[in-house]
Amino acid sequence: MSLPDFPTSDTALQLPGPVGVLEAKLEFPDAGVARQAVFAIVCHPLPTDGGTMDNKVVTTTARALRELGITTLRFNFRGTGNSTGEFDHGVGESDDLRAVAAWLRAANPDARLWLAGFSFGSFVSLKNAVELHADAVISIAPPVAGRGWDFSQIDLPQVPWLVVMGEADEIVEPKAVFDWIDALPEAPTLVRMPETSHFFHRKLIDLRQAIQQWARPLLPPTA
Repeated sequence: MSLPDFPTSDTALQLPGPVGVLEAKLEFPDAGVARQAVFAIVCHPLPTDGGTMDNKVVTTTARALRELGITTLRFNFRGTGNSTGEFDHGVGESDDLRAVAAWLRAANPDARLWLAGFSFGSFVSLKNAVELHADAVISIAPPVAGRGWDFSQIDLPQVPWLVVMGEADEIVEPKAVFDWIDALPEAPTLVRMPETSHFFHRKLIDLRQAIQQWARPLLPPTA
């Protein structure tokens, strides 16, 4: 499968992945929003629990970034939606992310790359942030304990890094996340959201605002 040309408008894509097609969606900032030379890949939650690139936390994160002028790319990991393959416990999904990032960088070599992820997607994006030379990282509800994902072996990025965690998360233990951050030699920016569940029910606007408040100072001023 050949690489598609880089779009100039919002486009559904089929990108060549390590085991076949990767379904993706590239979205630009709205007209009237100054475009930044920044591209963000947003990774979705656990496919075996129904996670896809159309998850509301994923789309809210992407929208928050586009409102700041950042172009976003969401994609389905292998075995999800119309992406080829089977779930591979974060190993093959890392290969999927590398393939998507390689396509994005080849088309935009001078742009900055941000990585974002929700739940399982935060594990995959954080795990690969250093290798992919990410310029910033956003981790939403990272499953640091109880889900089988080993965060202790991750080479953590030395770039701006945001963690957003609901204090009433029923899937990822909030205290485990807070204890993990407290033990890190260099802690990320942490936003604790009271009365907030794993899927940010009735809190998506607050999530969007938290992301934008953190991200805005990282961007150059626009005319």
